[in-house]
Amino acid sequence: MCFEVKNKDLLGRIGKIKTKSGVIETPLLLPVINPKKIEIQPKEIFDEFKFKALMTNAYILKKYFETDVIKSGIHNFLGFSGVIMTDSGGYQILRYGYVDVKPLEIFDFQEKIGSDIGVILDVPTGWGVSKNYAEWTVNETLKRAREIQNYLKNKHITLWVGPIQGGNYLDLISFSARELSKIPFDIYAIGSPTEVMERYFFDFLVKMILTAKLNLPPNKPLHLFGAGHPFMFSFAVALGCDMFDSASYALYAKDERYLTETGTIRLKNLEYFPCDCPVCRNLTPKDLKEKEKSERTYLLMRHNLYVCWSEIQRIKQHIIDGKLWELLELRARAHPSLFKAFSLIAKFSKLFLKDTPLFKERGVFIFDNISVKRPEIISYRKKLVENYGKPEEAEILLLLPPPSTKPFHKSREFKLICKFLEDADFNLKDFHICFYTAPFGVVPLEIDDVYPLSQFEVGKPFKGEVKIEVAKSIIRYIEGKPYKLIVIYRDPKLLSDRLLSRIIKEKRGLVSIDVIKKPYSKDSFNHFIEGLKNIVSREFT
Repeated sequence: MCFEVKNKDLLGRIGKIKTKSGVIETPLLLPVINPKKIEIQPKEIFDEFKFKALMTNAYILKKYFETDVIKSGIHNFLGFSGVIMTDSGGYQILRYGYVDVKPLEIFDFQEKIGSDIGVILDVPTGWGVSKNYAEWTVNETLKRAREIQNYLKNKHITLWVGPIQGGNYLDLISFSARELSKIPFDIYAIGSPTEVMERYFFDFLVKMILTAKLNLPPNKPLHLFGAGHPFMFSFAVALGCDMFDSASYALYAKDERYLTETGTIRLKNLEYFPCDCPVCRNLTPKDLKEKEKSERTYLLMRHNLYVCWSEIQRIKQHIIDGKLWELLELRARAHPSLFKAFSLIAKFSKLFLKDTPLFKERGVFIFDNISVKRPEIISYRKKLVENYGKPEEAEILLLLPPPSTKPFHKSREFKLICKFLEDADFNLKDFHICFYTAPFGVVPLEIDDVYPLSQFEVGKPFKGEVKIEVAKSIIRYIEGKPYKLIVIYRDPKLLSDRLLSRIIKEKRGLVSIDVIKKPYSKDSFNHFIEGLKNIVSREFT
């Protein structure tokens, strides 16, 4: 095992990958270095920017520097003491259609030069190709992977990556991942995402990553080739990508674009730097614009690397805090395509239940209808139906609107409820008091301080879908529960009237009393108690 997981949130993982050059921590971004044209020295990337790993191209090294790099080893050749991952020429195949090297030849070369992580010579599918061609790329990549399989079983010092192909055909991605998982690669990778990201098809990228992830061994790291802009790093991590490479810091700089965590800004449009990195602290935009083109590009590269590094650290801290979902909510507002992708992630939230911690150090923030799809909320509703049983003595379920303070059992309103019931000569043991609240639905009094039922903050009012979800939660809860009578004190701001009316019509022994003003005002609650007396008297005589 070369991979050890330390923390998880959603499908994001902080982990350790053991390589011959040391241990690297995920989520991991590997800046891409072109060995023919090194614009920022690898030593600078390691020492100043603290990147412990980088990626370069073994095919270019072999074509132009073969003798020197074999003689000195790749770490000495590049002057980099961290972990080096080498690509095999797949990008060149995607761009030019051909490379003059054989799969076993480039495999052997990467071992000889001492690559810490190597990639087999795959055939990238690309985007928008025919189904027949896509099938060929998948089968050809699998054929090459199987030819190398016997070498993988022997002792080797390089960790090997198996690339998943399929392009825009999810069935081929699924097949490719399943077949590759039968081969003992140390790391798996998703190929051909570059054009997807360049076109801002982030919703399809969600499908690509999840399709691959669900068909791979969970104990192996997953790499995403060509991750691009830092505003989508958190999405890649949340979907289960442990590693990704990016040349965006250099490509954007050459185009005079200044990276931020939420987008890019043309240098010519900048009047102020919204950043505190060393480049931005020591220069003004005017200073930078006045420099020579080569120096301007170099300084923009440095700034862009700082932004990428900071975003990775931010993602890690959000995993530690159990707040990766909140980071997605922030990043989703950076671009409509990201918001579309986030909406799709919310629809798949059941896939995150297993890996999202049950208890966290911080509460849950609920902003809108998408927030209601959080795994913590879905998990609670599921567990309430499957694992919770009502108190044995209770025959009457009282479903009440939420009090103004949490936990509910310590609230003024709950004490008021108990007093009203006692004053009306009811036996409290006959009643099971539960509250209904957005976004959780039914909250039994006995567990109302269990995380996250009291540890959340919510924006109000909720409308439409959320009100329907609360009503559905009530339906799922009361099905199969042996109450003789169910009384709902209905607040129309929280419960869907149409759906609730249907429930009452279909389920015997369920009645509703509507709130006439504020739920816990004296007049409203007197109205509720009088109604309750009449209902209990009618149902139990």
